[in-house]
Amino acid sequence: MAKQNKKQENNQQTFLFEKKNYLIMIVGLVVIFLGFAIMAGGGSDDPNVFNEEIYNFRRIRLAPTLVIIGLGIEIYAIFAKSKQKS
Repeated sequence: MAKQNKKQENNQQTFLFEKKNYLIMIVGLVVIFLGFAIMAGGGSDDPNVFNEEIYNFRRIRLAPTLVIIGLGIEIYAIFAKSKQKS
């Protein structure tokens, strides 16, 4: 009888993280995506014309900062403690 209960416990699938961790990961991915979306563009249609818009605050400071913050959120989501069921 004890062997059957042990087999049933082993057959149950468990996720690596809890729902809270996955939600935090999704938020981090959205922040990273937003950073890359803000960073995109700013080029010139004509290769002989230089566009100064490439060096504005949004692309040089804000977008990379959002990407780094998103990576920090991802690291936090991985290391966040989950409630242990005893």
